[in-house]
Amino acid sequence: MTGRHVLYVRYLTTDRPCQAPYDGLLDVLHGITPVVQALPPDAALADVRGALRYFGLDAVRLARLVRVRGLALHGTDCAIGVAPNPLLARLAAAPPGGGPGIGAVPDDPDAIAAFLADRPAADLHGVGPATARALAAYGIRTAGLVAAAPPLTLQRILGASTARRVQALARGIDPTPVVPGTPARSTAAEHRFGHDELDPAVRRRALLTLADRLGYRLRGTGQTTRALTLTVRYADRTATTRRRTLPEPTAHTPALVGTAYALHDALGLQRARVRAVALRAEDLTDAAESARQLSLDPADERRRRAEAAADRARHRFGARAAGPAGQLDAA
Repeated sequence: MTGRHVLYVRYLTTDRPCQAPYDGLLDVLHGITPVVQALPPDAALADVRGALRYFGLDAVRLARLVRVRGLALHGTDCAIGVAPNPLLARLAAAPPGGGPGIGAVPDDPDAIAAFLADRPAADLHGVGPATARALAAYGIRTAGLVAAAPPLTLQRILGASTARRVQALARGIDPTPVVPGTPARSTAAEHRFGHDELDPAVRRRALLTLADRLGYRLRGTGQTTRALTLTVRYADRTATTRRRTLPEPTAHTPALVGTAYALHDALGLQRARVRAVALRAEDLTDAAESARQLSLDPADERRRRAEAAADRARHRFGARAAGPAGQLDAA
């Protein structure tokens, strides 16, 4: 270990994430360290090793400074994780309830093991849904069990390279550096219901809202996505995650909506008490490098032109100026 020097900062807002407070968050971090890696739409990693001596503060006090500046300059509160590496910092910034505050992981192997022991394996950044399901099929559901499992057992389940990587993560080992200017590989949006939601029609409206939000965000950054992941969180704090690869890279809202609906309907949640739904666009790529199959359907071209016009209206008048009918925000 090399000391606690990584901050994971996620800004919190009662409304949908928008660009202005996020840019403000990045400005606050750049005022403390130049080593900032943006994680749109609402988070960033910062390596503060060089700032510790400059400010004469430890990493936790620097996190407090970030939070105070965010509130004072931009009216935006944050959840901040302080840890020796990005993996642990992400986890430290996710307290129960998801509220603001600062979580810190000591730079001590025993403390790190205790911090990770009871966490679901799926919470480890870099452990995907398929890997988590493969482990769960053998009763290995927590990071502590992954860390304690015999390496040969994990290799039989996951393969040699994946087993080594996953066990290292479960032991709190993450050599990933904070790289300024690295393009985001994924982006996500989440909707939390005000009560346990039983109505599938309301859940579909939430998915329409999220898919439209992701599509607008991707088109604004000139990116497309190759895969979409749906996460459904239930009243008992369990969750279901499903991923689907898209037929072609896209940022077209109707394509994202159709995939989100298909993922939701395949779960068969007739009686489920749903607390939240989240969509994550993954395997992002530059739109200029993405091939799109030409369509002979004039209706499809009209939809794309209407989408471009709606994007222009949003850019000028705000994110709520235009969008598909039926969104939750429009209710």
